[in-house]
Amino acid sequence: MAHSVAAKSRAIRRRETMVAYLFLLPALAVFACFVITPMVMGFVTSFTNSHLGGSEFVGFDNYIRLFQDPKFLRSAWNTIFIVLIAVPAVTAFSLWVSTAIYRMHATVRSFFRCVFYLPVVTGSVAVVVVWKWMFNTYNGLFNHVGTSMGLLEKGIDWLGNSTTAIWCILIILFTTSIGQPIVLYVAALGNVDQSLVEAAEVDGATNHQTFWKIKWPSIMPTTLYIVVITTINSFQCFALIQLLTSGGPNYHTSTVMYLLYETAFKTYQYGYADAMGVILALVIALFSALQFKVMKGGTTE
Repeated sequence: MAHSVAAKSRAIRRRETMVAYLFLLPALAVFACFVITPMVMGFVTSFTNSHLGGSEFVGFDNYIRLFQDPKFLRSAWNTIFIVLIAVPAVTAFSLWVSTAIYRMHATVRSFFRCVFYLPVVTGSVAVVVVWKWMFNTYNGLFNHVGTSMGLLEKGIDWLGNSTTAIWCILIILFTTSIGQPIVLYVAALGNVDQSLVEAAEVDGATNHQTFWKIKWPSIMPTTLYIVVITTINSFQCFALIQLLTSGGPNYHTSTVMYLLYETAFKTYQYGYADAMGVILALVIALFSALQFKVMKGGTTE
């Protein structure tokens, strides 16, 4: 009898599993067709000199060429620089704003969340067009205010100057990246066990001690998610570069993602561009793995 019941239970589980996979099959087919297949094809093509005229196997020549290419090295440095500046800035500012507005009335808190999240849902092209006007050399807002107040003797070519252009990109990336982390942090702070906070306050803990000893470990999983997602988005920074500077001046704002696009769709060196994509994917995976390893220990179940 027991054997019969166990057999029926296994049969039911197999049937339920089969039904679940059947429901997943359309999504898995789309994922395999439009994600896995292009990834495999891109990896294979990175070992060829594929171009409009054809292709032939060249082994690791594309990868060797990458690390001898000053354009790629400059773009790689720009990309890492953007990541190193943007990720800590976005995370720290979002956490600071979230802790400030979380104490406010629910209506005010919702207002600030809406304000900070607005750039996220606004089309990137529209946002960049507005910023491009503000950075304009002749009639831009920043130069107009600066010269009117006597802070600038004359207008600055913000996007054409090799020193200021990359910082302009970072400012825009920062303002368009903080919306989602703020919303996530506010939600995470709302899920902190208030009984622990109240107990700490009764024991005489300061706000600083309560935050770092109780709230911070509780929101660590959210912080990990924000850091990883912001890192990936920063590594893949492309639209801002394309619409504002096209990698100029002299590749001082070019990123690996933009150089990949330029190499593939302007010079039609598909194999070389795919090699850049493989390197970028490996670096992103490495950074993400390190972040998980370093920050996972601070998470709480």
